Amino acid sequence: MPSTMSTSRLLATLATLLPALALPLASQAADEGLRVATFSKNSSGWTGPGGVGGASFINKKSGNEAPSLQTKFEDFGITFSEQKASWTGDLKTGKAFEIGLDVNVHDIVFFHDSVTRDLAVEIRDYDNPPEGYPYTSVWYIVGTLSPANKGWQHYSVTVADPAATTLPQGWGGYGAEDPVTYEPKLPPGRTFANVIAGADEIVFTTLIPGWVYGFTYFNVGVDNLFIRQITPQ
Repeated sequence: MPSTMSTSRLLATLATLLPALALPLASQAADEGLRVATFSKNSSGWTGPGGVGGASFINKKSGNEAPSLQTKFEDFGITFSEQKASWTGDLKTGKAFEIGLDVNVHDIVFFHDSVTRDLAVEIRDYDNPPEGYPYTSVWYIVGTLSPANKGWQHYSVTVADPAATTLPQGWGGYGAEDPVTYEPKLPPGRTFANVIAGADEIVFTTLIPGWVYGFTYFNVGVDNLFIRQITPQ
């Protein structure tokens, strides 16, 4: 399970994330467009842990509504990713957007115990990665996955200002590390806006930057992964 690298780091993380829980999301926005993966015909370009057809598969009998993309996978964490320009391109328009998904947690098991894991949406830019890092990214914890939450749960976050040069409340950066707190952060010269504008991949992941995990078994389904451009009200 996640390691506690330092008390100061944990407190800093809580101070960053707790205020974000109260942020209103879709209630402040009106639809302008929608891109959604329902898995009715195929994976829509989304790849699950172990690859679609391997540890991840289209479950035609379960979904919100059926079918869905389900994974049964044991690793440090799970990640669902999309690299199609038709999805990442929606983040480069400079328009406000909402991004999210529905999740059904059947099981998360660590050393025979049922556990929870945070789930983040991460937007990655692979161009000119910082030394020692595979990419630069911005990320936001959309919720906590728990086997105790029965049935499909909806998680999302709204980005009202994609042109923001500083990280919006609740968002984190990846590509460098604070030498004092060990918190991941954006590298010099990178901003929230230019990471969004350079988006190469969208992921939903339980591997939160800066944390360390042990081998964990996941049986999780996802459905209705979406991006919609919005007009903030």
